[in-house]
Amino acid sequence: MEKAEENRKLTFDGKSLSCRQGDIAESTADAIVNAANNHLWMGSGVAGAIKRKGGQSIEDEAVKLGPIQVGDAAVTHAGKLKAKHVIHAAVMSQDLRTSGEYVRNATRMSLNKAEKLRLKSIDFPALGTGVGAFPIEKCAEIMLAESLLFLKDSIYLKNIGFVLFDKNSLDLFTAALQKISSLV
Repeated sequence: MEKAEENRKLTFDGKSLSCRQGDIAESTADAIVNAANNHLWMGSGVAGAIKRKGGQSIEDEAVKLGPIQVGDAAVTHAGKLKAKHVIHAAVMSQDLRTSGEYVRNATRMSLNKAEKLRLKSIDFPALGTGVGAFPIEKCAEIMLAESLLFLKDSIYLKNIGFVLFDKNSLDLFTAALQKISSLV
């Protein structure tokens, strides 16, 4: 394995946290996470990519479940996607603002939903960093730390991935992953 790839994966007790560059709508994880608003409308960014590849039926089902609290999550089918489920993590309300607390709570709630469904794998985008304009460095620290804490005690969930759209985001998530590796 190439050194760069080694730095993008943290493995312990048969479980892993990993970071990679790509399109989350192409993920083969059991579930992918959509960075959502609390009404669960799917507009642009990650939500738009998921809807374009997975189909309108994902948004139709999601909207019926909303609105939900900011920081909460809802689960729908994945339409035509390779994943089985889409977990809609509400990191902002209609004001399109987010915070570290919302990112942390939405991450935790998404992981809880995956565990309750007895899923083995889940892939996240960087929550709240697009329209929500949350700083990606802080997002990486919060999401990776929350995921590591959750993974240590999970029964079913074994693999948590972070699929980043661009190289800069991948580099920032990789740096944050290296920082938390000492906590294992």
